[in-house]
Amino acid sequence: MNSVFPVALALGLSAAAVCAQQNSVPAIQGVSDAARQAAASIDPEKIRAHVRFLADDLLEGRGPGTRGGDLAAKYIGTQFALYGLQPAGDHGTYYQKVPLYAVHTIDDQTRFTFVPQNGQPIDLSYGSDYVAKDQTGAASADIDAPIVFVGYGIHAPEYHWNDFAGVDVKGKVLLVIVNQPPSDDPAFFKGKVMTYYGRWTYKYEEAARRGAIGVLIIHRTDLASYGWDVVRNSQSVEKSYLKGDPTATLKAASWIQLDLAKKLFALAGKNAEDEIVAAGKPGFHSFELPVRLKAHVASRVRQYESDNVIAKLPGTAAGADQAVIYTAHYDHLGIDPNLKGDNIYNGAADNGTGCGILLELARAFSQASVRPPHSILFAAVTAEEQGLLGSQFLGMHPPVPAAQIALDLNYDMLMPMGIPQSAEVSGAERTTFYPVVEKTARAFDLTLEPDKFPSAGHYYRSDHFSFARVGVPAFSVGQGTLFEGHDAAWGKAQAEDYVAHHYHQPSDEYHENMDFRGDAKMARFGFILGWQASSLPESIGWQKGDEFEAARRKSEGAD
Repeated sequence: MNSVFPVALALGLSAAAVCAQQNSVPAIQGVSDAARQAAASIDPEKIRAHVRFLADDLLEGRGPGTRGGDLAAKYIGTQFALYGLQPAGDHGTYYQKVPLYAVHTIDDQTRFTFVPQNGQPIDLSYGSDYVAKDQTGAASADIDAPIVFVGYGIHAPEYHWNDFAGVDVKGKVLLVIVNQPPSDDPAFFKGKVMTYYGRWTYKYEEAARRGAIGVLIIHRTDLASYGWDVVRNSQSVEKSYLKGDPTATLKAASWIQLDLAKKLFALAGKNAEDEIVAAGKPGFHSFELPVRLKAHVASRVRQYESDNVIAKLPGTAAGADQAVIYTAHYDHLGIDPNLKGDNIYNGAADNGTGCGILLELARAFSQASVRPPHSILFAAVTAEEQGLLGSQFLGMHPPVPAAQIALDLNYDMLMPMGIPQSAEVSGAERTTFYPVVEKTARAFDLTLEPDKFPSAGHYYRSDHFSFARVGVPAFSVGQGTLFEGHDAAWGKAQAEDYVAHHYHQPSDEYHENMDFRGDAKMARFGFILGWQASSLPESIGWQKGDEFEAARRKSEGAD
């Protein structure tokens, strides 16, 4: 029994009254009683039931393209059908097929050598010096190409920055620095806040757009915000790609250690630290090194499909839709056959919780006594752990045009550990919807916390980003660090313990003592936000000058 019930009963309150009080939704101007009642119906025990099933060993860690992943998709689609929601996938079904291929580098058959114009070649050691993936999906690839240092590898017209000015990189290998030019000016690469230009994924994409055949990202722990072990371990497993992705064409998408970069610059008679400093200042010009990369990349390749699961609740308003979409990824890491003992990555918190919330939101909307003005979409997406691939495909092939999607609200890894009194909605402040978010948070007794690690680029590492990049205003709804009955230090310690001991580990399992009342509160908060977004008289946009404003204008046909 929940610990609040004995105290409440001693005060003469019924258990039903206590539940009603916990589930209450505050009165908010413009939100009907019917909407509040639907939000109040969100039940933490229903969220628990979904998480318990999705995190069961039966589903084998929900790896995309596996039996367990397919079972999870079928379960979610069945729930949507039980709620009476319309299918919004392929051919009148709830399922959108996502075509994928997975690449595993065969490290003992892969070779990298730096060949200078003068001097002895340098053979690299896989894992300790470098890691690489062939994005093309070929079993083997051979490279013999010049290396061009392009600084941070960024073309950002809004910041008057172009590392590619005056240099032809087609058919060449690019040497780039991780992160973005250092800045304390919020108007220049957002100061301390990482933009997408700083993400390693952008550097690969921009290189591919310009016809390069390979990239060597220089790893530096202080700039990357993580050590070399993180890079090496993430590349030791297979990496999936979307079939037909025009930005996944590199034969060698690679990282190299800083010490190796120093040797590379020395072969060209240059100092690496000096060149890195110069690359972060205006006036930098890229240049070709007198060194070639000679490489052979061997890969095991697996072709497969996985499903996004999508449902729709039509709105009542006539005319062009301004749909709201709720998203959460259902995939996790599957099974590691080489791991002794428990080798199933159950992913209870990551992201069984987000899926449980998504399903309970779908039920509450579908059973509301009135419908919102515009359509509400629900999408459980696949292959998030492989690089946001399911949501990327959904953003490229949405069930309604991107210009007709007002907002994406994403749920990813909400720890079931009590009732939050603070929330993190990083990225919401970039949209014109933010005043509504602030007002609604106050009504729910939630203090909005800023991103605690703005330089880590968390905004670009969850599924809402796939919608932002096609112009749709988007952010994730998450808990902060302050929980009822505890101080913020306790919440921070719980989060740190999870990351240190359970994140992406087989120990991320369901336990009966998990407290889903907080997940339900965050679901109600998101329900009301979505209802308000659907009811606005004007479309939601990005703040003027935001990096995604141009994509929104393009989707609306303004550019």
